[in-house]
Amino acid sequence: MPSKSLFLGASLLATLRTGKLAVAAYRPVDTYNSGNFFSSFDFYSGSDPTHGYVSYQTQANAQARGLINSNNGQIYMGVDSSTFNPPAPGRASVRVSSKKAYTHGLFIADIAHMPGSICGVWPAFWLFGPSWPNNGEIDILEGVNLAGTNSITLHTSPGCVMNAAGSQGGTVLRTADCNTGNGNTGCSAITSTPNAYGNSFNNNGGGVYAMQWESSGIYVWFFPRNAIPADIRNNAPVTGNWGLPVVAFNGGSGCNVDAHFANQNIVFDTTFCGDWAGGVFGSGSCAYLGSCQSYVANNPGAFAPAYWSVNSVKVYKL
Repeated sequence: MPSKSLFLGASLLATLRTGKLAVAAYRPVDTYNSGNFFSSFDFYSGSDPTHGYVSYQTQANAQARGLINSNNGQIYMGVDSSTFNPPAPGRASVRVSSKKAYTHGLFIADIAHMPGSICGVWPAFWLFGPSWPNNGEIDILEGVNLAGTNSITLHTSPGCVMNAAGSQGGTVLRTADCNTGNGNTGCSAITSTPNAYGNSFNNNGGGVYAMQWESSGIYVWFFPRNAIPADIRNNAPVTGNWGLPVVAFNGGSGCNVDAHFANQNIVFDTTFCGDWAGGVFGSGSCAYLGSCQSYVANNPGAFAPAYWSVNSVKVYKL
């Protein structure tokens, strides 16, 4: 997809091409929740790197416009859903990134609601590093328009080719070369996991995304609300108990993970149109609505469900 700039049990590792990792326990290092999230994340208010029809707000402006809050013990991040034909650069939204950067770890996000499957909307939960794309990008939860399934993508500088051995059935690695210069698509896995994206995710009460990033590779799991492992709920995650990941991006001879991924910040954002959502708007199920920008500008009420409601994001290290 156009870019926005875990540790496996022994029984699973036998199916991967990268070799066997030693068994070890993860320890908690950071918890972001309604009590500290907005003091722990920076608000980006510059122009959208993906050329979206969006006006990213400062924290003060987002607060004043009701686009963020920490009510009911949840982190709320929404978009403007009342302004007709907003002035350039576009509809108000938020993009936040953690003040702290990470190299390696287990990242577990408990998300109650994500922006729904709505024409013109492009939400994402992801990580990326400085000197992009040299320090990489990991897109954990992302899609556009009326998508019903998640796209999980890595972006790197040249020289990183992944394989997806050990992924769940139904996952298709559309491209193996993570070089973002290769049409800017990176190495992208198309998933078919039910209730893992958009409207179906929200109607099912959301769930948990877990991303493990170690020298061997990058692995992503999803658990619907009614099937979150007890070890996650008890803050003692054991990834070897979780079964196959939705996507296993294995490094090994094809990609030196540590040479391509480092010092990454956690990001949530919602943009409109832009390189991806706008690029496919006229060729998919939203085409009957005309142009993406015109639709987003003149139908503010359609975007009331385009919000994030996050219970927590927790980071663990070996």
